[in-house]
Order: sequence, then structure tokens, then C-alpha cells
Amino acid sequence: MSTIARARCRFAAHPLALDAALAVAVLVCMVAGSFADPHGPDGVTWGVRTPDPLSLLLMALGAAALVLRRRAPMTVLALTGVVSVVEFVTGDPRAPVVMSAVVALYTVAATTDRPTTWRVGLLTMAVLTGAAMLAGPLPWYAQDNLAVFAWTGIGATAGDAVRSRRAFVHAIRERAERAERTREEEARRRVAEERLRIARDLHDVVAHHIALVNVQAGVAAHVMDKRPDQAKEALGHVREASRSALNELRATVGLLRQSDDPEAPTEPAPGLDRLDELAGTFRNAGLHVEVARADQGTALPTAVDLAAYRVIQEALTNVQKHAGPEAKAEVSVVRVGPNIEITVLDDGTGEHEAPAAGGGHGLLGMRERVTAVRGTLTTGPRYGGGFRVHAILPVKMPVDNRGRA
Repeated sequence: MSTIARARCRFAAHPLALDAALAVAVLVCMVAGSFADPHGPDGVTWGVRTPDPLSLLLMALGAAALVLRRRAPMTVLALTGVVSVVEFVTGDPRAPVVMSAVVALYTVAATTDRPTTWRVGLLTMAVLTGAAMLAGPLPWYAQDNLAVFAWTGIGATAGDAVRSRRAFVHAIRERAERAERTREEEARRRVAEERLRIARDLHDVVAHHIALVNVQAGVAAHVMDKRPDQAKEALGHVREASRSALNELRATVGLLRQSDDPEAPTEPAPGLDRLDELAGTFRNAGLHVEVARADQGTALPTAVDLAAYRVIQEALTNVQKHAGPEAKAEVSVVRVGPNIEITVLDDGTGEHEAPAAGGGHGLLGMRERVTAVRGTLTTGPRYGGGFRVHAILPVKMPVDNRGRA
């Protein structure tokens, strides 16, 4: 770091010291200027006059006031303006006491807003220029009087430019910080959504297949002694269900691997094209399932197709677990205009899980899936017994104003 940069950092950390140094510099300039005679026979000459004691006192007062220019800019401007007017009235020849007022006006313009700068600047220019023109031996149109007008205008303009630049830099920095916070919040939101999606997938896979394994294992245990062939068949279904569960768990957990991992799963997510296979697994577990489709082979977006499959899977799993051993289930998939409607009915006598009771997550997971693809879900008991799950999913995913589905 250079010497100038170190000095700048040191003064920035101690603004009062910087103002004191500025006050000394202004005092030196005023005293040096008071020895010059701009009206000599040969132009500006030096050392031909000595300032009056009153002028020296006024210069000292104006410079000393600048030490407090950051803490009380308006007060300092008023004080330096007063000593400048006094110098205009009493000084002959005049000393450049008005320089302290110019610095004070610059400070006011740099630390306040533009309307205040306009009002205070115009008032200061009018008072100082008027006092310079009306007082003293020089005519009103003298160059010294016009210089007062010019220097006060320059001070106000320079201060306003510095304030505008500081505001611009601050706005850019604030915008950058806000954009950084927005990116971090967006990243956290996406991570939370991905974790929630994986949690739903794990729940759907585990709940579905473990329910089938549980049913088939119970059947095998019940008929093991009397009907070993049926028990063997039930154990075969257990093995098939457990294999399917392992495959889907492997695919779901594989999403957590790196994108360049060669062992990452490439099997597509399940959809309604596997609905018959899904219904078959429940039929093998002893649940009577009827499937009716009137979707005319509608091609769905991957997210909607997966949501439809998972809703049916979870609904049939709940029928298997809660509707009773004699329950029957009906699944219908119907295309209605721009939507596809999924309905799962059962005539069981059991009570389906509720998220608020027992900590179940099946119905909550279904609702989250449907909501994520801009759909609606209604669930509840049927009149006369049983349960109904009805989902309305869009055939085309809507896109928001940021281009995201």
C-alpha cells in the first residue's frame, strides 16, 4: 500500500483529524492570500501589504470553525458567513476570509439533499455577494465581488456533485449486496425444495413397497403350514416387492451423487405408462383394483406424470393399509380440457391417515406434489363409507414471468 493510500485510510478512520488538517490548510491559504495585492500597478504583487489584526482574527475564527464542519455543517456555514460579511464591511483592503465560507458551503451541499443545497446555496451566494458589492471602497461590479459569487457557486456545485456520486456508489453497493442475498436465498430455497422432493420420493417408495411386503409376509405366515404352495407364492411377491423397493431407493438416492458420476442412475422416473404394473402389484397383494382410463394417450410433462403416478401409488397404499381386508379400489384417469383428473375411490371401513394424527405424511406428501405442479387435490371420506382422493393436474406446466415452470 502506498504512502498516500495509508494516509487516506488513517484520515478516514479519524475524520476530526482530517478536518483539523483541512482547517490549517485553509488558514495558511487565507493568510498567504492576504499578503497579495491584486490591484498593484504591475498586476498581482506579493509582500506589499500587511493584513489588519481584525482580519487575522476573522481568518482564525473562520478556519477554526471548519474543524466542526461535519458535526454541525449549518452552524459552521452561518459562523463563516458572518465572519466573511464582517470582513467585507471592515476590511480595507480585504482578506480572503470568504474562503472558509466556501468550504463550509461545500460541506453543507455534500451532506444534505439537493433541495436544501439549492435553498442554502442561493441564500449564501446572495448574502455574501450582496455584502461584498454594497460594502467597501470597490465598485459593485468589481472583479473581487464577482469572484465571491463564482466561488460560492463552485463550492455548492462541487458539494452537490460529491453527494450525488456517494449516493450513486452507495446505491450500486446496496444493489449488489441485495442481489447477493437474493442469490443465496434462491439457492437455499432450491436446496429445501430438492430435499423435500427427495423426502417425498423416499416416503412414497418405502410406504408402498413395505406395505406390500407386510401384507404378503402376513399371508405367508398364515398359510405356511396348511398351504405351502400359496405361502411360497406370497414369499415370491415379497421378494419382488423388496427388489422393486431397492431399485427405486437406489434411483432416488442416486440423485444425491455428482452429475458426472458414471454410476448415476439413468432409468426414467415412473409415470402413468406404468399404471397397469402398479395396479398389478396391489392385486398380487390381495387388493381388488379396477383401473379405468379415458386420457386418450395424453403425453404429460415429466413432473406432472410423476406426480400422477405417486398420487395413485400413495392412495392405493393407504387403501391397502387402512381400508380393511375386504376393500376394493377404483382408479380413474380422465382428460378434461386442459387438465387430467385422477380419482381413487375405495369402499373400505377403515380410517385413512391424517397428517395431524399419528404423524402420517402420505396425504401431506400428495398435496405437496400436486401443488408443486400447479394442481389441486381434495381428499376425504365418501358418503356411505370409504375414502376418495381426487387430483386435478395441468396437462401443460404453466410458466411464470421468470421463465420457470
